[in-house]
Amino acid sequence: MSVQIKSNVFKIFLVAAVFAGGSSFAQNNVIEKIRKNSKAPFSYAELSVKEGGKWQGNEYIGGTFKNVNELILPAEHTDHSYYIRYEGIGLENNQIGYRLYLDWRNATDIFGKKVNTLVLPEVGQDGFESYHHDSPWGQDILKSGRTIGIGSYGRYDDQNDFVETFKTVKSTTAKVMNESDKSFATINYKGWKTWGKAVDLQSKLTIFNKDRFVRVDLNLNETLSGLCTGIVAFKNIPMKEAVSKNKKWGYIATYGTQTLAKKEDNLGMVVFYPIESFEKYVQTKSTHTVVFKKTKNVSYYFMGAWSQEPNGIKTEAEFYKDLDKKLEILDNNNQL
Repeated sequence: MSVQIKSNVFKIFLVAAVFAGGSSFAQNNVIEKIRKNSKAPFSYAELSVKEGGKWQGNEYIGGTFKNVNELILPAEHTDHSYYIRYEGIGLENNQIGYRLYLDWRNATDIFGKKVNTLVLPEVGQDGFESYHHDSPWGQDILKSGRTIGIGSYGRYDDQNDFVETFKTVKSTTAKVMNESDKSFATINYKGWKTWGKAVDLQSKLTIFNKDRFVRVDLNLNETLSGLCTGIVAFKNIPMKEAVSKNKKWGYIATYGTQTLAKKEDNLGMVVFYPIESFEKYVQTKSTHTVVFKKTKNVSYYFMGAWSQEPNGIKTEAEFYKDLDKKLEILDNNNQL
């Protein structure tokens, strides 16, 4: 091997190490600060990957988890690779937690919390399946299946009545950031191809140190038709729609026994969307879908509300009362 080739190979490995590892110092400081002030409102974004193991095909064998600030997804990575702790990016505050799968599924899931303290740093540390089961802190409560879960994004295929996710992407880079009153993750998808020309998409998911909602900002490098979001549809759970007084914002929402928890409990889910960007509502076999007009950018909100949350929303009436208040705020301020 020539000196030049060796130099180039070294540079490639160095770049990969920087982006796959990153510095966990900032995240550890945030964790320590939140735990020292356990009763104070907080927000937290997390990304944790294994190091010290090795890839065998599409599975990462061995190693231990380390929090990172930024990650370029390895080419080997897919669902159930055991490389990313709880398989994606985590967002959390006192009331609720979410995770976005960092693989072709790109679904957003809900972690229901029975406590108002920080839990994500420990989730998935004691086994891949542990968070699917009831525990003192709560559990993964949403069965996303082959859908985008709650409030994630994809492209609606009109011909096949299907939401296409991220099966074909040249590269995906994810980054998390924690600030004093909010935390967010940005994901850059390069060469996302559904049908037709591939595009670049950047998403930003922001959770705040209050309430349960997440703001989603989507930005494309060129206009795209069929960009969509939605809520996983469950049998016998009706979907409700509403539009604000001045017709600036709308929502789709569901409420009922639609969780993975063993005991019968209730979960409310909602997506708030700007009317000016709205093209149509579609119910596919598995998803209540909001399809946006052809666009380069759009912003919207999603939220879950679990009945087992401490001092949370316990009834359907309370849930829709809360949604109507938020719809009025959006109508007046264009943001929550």
